[in-house]
Amino acid sequence: MAKLFSTILFAKPFAGLVARQSAKRGFHFTSLNMIQVGENIPSVDLYEGDPGHVINTGEFCQNKKVILFGVPGAFTPGCSKTHLPGYVQRYEDLKKKGVDEVACISVNDAFVMDAWGKAHEAAGKIRMLADPEGTFTKLLGVDLNIPRLGGIRSKRYSMIVDKGVVTHINIEPDGTGLSCSLAAKLPL
Repeated sequence: MAKLFSTILFAKPFAGLVARQSAKRGFHFTSLNMIQVGENIPSVDLYEGDPGHVINTGEFCQNKKVILFGVPGAFTPGCSKTHLPGYVQRYEDLKKKGVDEVACISVNDAFVMDAWGKAHEAAGKIRMLADPEGTFTKLLGVDLNIPRLGGIRSKRYSMIVDKGVVTHINIEPDGTGLSCSLAAKLPL
């Protein structure tokens, strides 16, 4: 009880955040203000390939249909074995269904995202976007604290953004599982 009480006291200064205990993963924070269908995608600078190549999310999603999917970390097992490869494999099908761009976003640096994309032959298919400070991730309300993976990470999610507006979103119930955010689960 004392541990839970101290966690609640610690979390109190963080408006909009709730501390909860996960049996497998320890404490982590979940935003109460997750992005919703019908909202505009936040306009944040992300990085592709290196820190000098800036991609603004608002501009990136403007006037086209985009799939964004977020992962807890590049080169992590679930992300590398299932999540990213699923989007790479289904890329042509997604394009045939009217998708203009597909982007993977992670709270990693641009060099790591670039190397991870190359390792999975994502070039020319999946845009590998780095959110090194977690700014975009936090604005979406999908941030997750995983100390064993380096601290703030992204929950696993997928979304469809049409002309800058979120039209569909899947966020994994536990933040890291592989059920609803897979490419095969998108309603296209």
